[in-house]
Amino acid sequence: MKTSLFTLLIASALLTAGCNTNPEARGTNPRQPGPAVGHAVGTAVGAVGSNVVGAVAAGVEGASAATKSTFTNERRVVRTWRTETTADGRTIQVPVEIEVDEYGRPIEQK
Repeated sequence: MKTSLFTLLIASALLTAGCNTNPEARGTNPRQPGPAVGHAVGTAVGAVGSNVVGAVAAGVEGASAATKSTFTNERRVVRTWRTETTADGRTIQVPVEIEVDEYGRPIEQK
């Protein structure tokens, strides 16, 4: 189902896309001041507008990532084993759990 839908979308995009192989086949003369200025203004507005939209999208993604990181409460615990000798002379292994951050650095207990 997904493949046929994808194929349908690609086919419809190709059929509705306009193709202009001849750059001189325009409705207006590109050498006249009006169309030339319109083309330059359209290019500038398109470039500035797309950069503004990109900056806004990047800001929103950064804010959502920052908000998400404050609410993640995953605990990462590293367990090591310490050898201790009991009062009666036996040697035993005792687990020691250390909570670490996402980089593996120990978190100080307060």
